Amino acid sequence: MSTHSTLYLWLSRHALLTFILMTVSFLLFGILTLDLARVVTLNADYIVSNGWMGLIDGGLRQFIELCLSAAAAMVFYLLFKLCEQVLTHRLAQSRS
Repeated sequence: MSTHSTLYLWLSRHALLTFILMTVSFLLFGILTLDLARVVTLNADYIVSNGWMGLIDGGLRQFIELCLSAAAAMVFYLLFKLCEQVLTHRLAQSRS
């Protein structure tokens, strides 16, 4: 009985698609995190310097959007790591 998830097993059977998915998730993670730290810092500075008005004028909305962007980036990072694990495990088994 296998302890791996259905997704893991599917990815194991489709190495080329797994590699393509890994590449796409790597690119999307990079795009989403390219300037994230700088923009979060600027957003925090804006909110701190403008107080409640800064939140009302869009600082809170931008902060929520940045948090969602960070969460999406983490999903793509985890997908990248899953694909990496599958391909590494597959390579290790083929050498044995």
